[in-house]
Amino acid sequence: MYTTPSPETLDFIRRHRTDDVNALALRAAHYPDIDFPFALRQIAGWQTACRKLPRWSATEGLLYPPHLSLEQCSSEATARFKAGVLGGGDSMADLTGGMGVDCSYVARNYNRAAYVERNAELCALAAHNFPLLDCAHVQVHCAEAEDYLDRMEPVDLIYLDPARRDAHGGRTVAIADCAPDVASLLPRLMQKAQCVAVKLSPMLDIARALQALPTVGQVFVISVQGECKELLLLLSPSAQSAHAVFHCIDLRGSVSRFSFTADEERRAVCPFASSLRTYLYEPNASLLKAGAFRLPAERAGLEKLHPNSHLYTSDAFLPGFPGRVFAIEGVCGFGKRELKTLTADLEQANLTVRNFPATVAELRKRLRLREGGSTYLFATTLADGRKVLLKCIKAPNSSPETCDE
Repeated sequence: MYTTPSPETLDFIRRHRTDDVNALALRAAHYPDIDFPFALRQIAGWQTACRKLPRWSATEGLLYPPHLSLEQCSSEATARFKAGVLGGGDSMADLTGGMGVDCSYVARNYNRAAYVERNAELCALAAHNFPLLDCAHVQVHCAEAEDYLDRMEPVDLIYLDPARRDAHGGRTVAIADCAPDVASLLPRLMQKAQCVAVKLSPMLDIARALQALPTVGQVFVISVQGECKELLLLLSPSAQSAHAVFHCIDLRGSVSRFSFTADEERRAVCPFASSLRTYLYEPNASLLKAGAFRLPAERAGLEKLHPNSHLYTSDAFLPGFPGRVFAIEGVCGFGKRELKTLTADLEQANLTVRNFPATVAELRKRLRLREGGSTYLFATTLADGRKVLLKCIKAPNSSPETCDE
């Protein structure tokens, strides 16, 4: 249970928050008047926030929850994006408040906001943190989501981030295995809000989610630094999941967006490359997760290497492609002499396998190359069935490699 820390403990946290937590833990006996477990948690939490939640780490006086809540919470980049997507209005309710990151961003756009969380300690921390985050209007309720939903007044927006771990700590990938079960609550949710936003694990099967939730109008597949981080489903009473619009979002400083419907992808036709061209295109993680395999090529006039490779090629450089673009410097098969010639000048390279019968680790061992450098090697299969290794460099003016999380 949460208790108010002493001034001495808070001062200790401020003075030591940049220290190595493991080394600091060995000195606990030197500070008998300090709540050391609490202090170490706060220091570790602040250090995590510096990377994941810069605005939080720059706000003096915030208190951090146990590590699991920090691990599961949204990053600042995704929270800001969702706040923009969800817009504003008179009232909203976050029924699975957790650490309160998403609520702290979304609630600023609403006149009235409710944070609901069944964990009393998280509620106490949220009540302490919200005023420091310019969210003093957020009302904190310690309650089960289902119970609060039954007694709450209708609002403009309901937001949920169901817990994605089972009782043994394992990750779940189906909506029915999350808590609360949004599918079973759907009729009640639709009675209490015109818009329901559900954040889900990127491991979840989108097709199964749309079957379980028949009123999804929009699906946002959000990636940060090239890694798919989360799914956001927007539901409304009039929407039909069969006609949902997918938005593939890549946050790399600026926002890259590729939108489509499942029907557009089914109808898409793209030619297959008879030979490799000048440039290689690798779609970002959001497109792959959303199942946009043919449509990017059709829209951009690209040729696909193979039905299952999900790589494209062209002679002309295509700016603005939703992914990475490389200039192809060489190609070879997997004979020993060919491989040796292609990689003769390399000691390290970035390896990727797409539709290829080996793992990155197996290929790295075979090629004897360290990770890193400016060269990119793609092991893949061409339309005629040939297994090839492509040697590439990042194309000028292509998307940046990383961004802040």
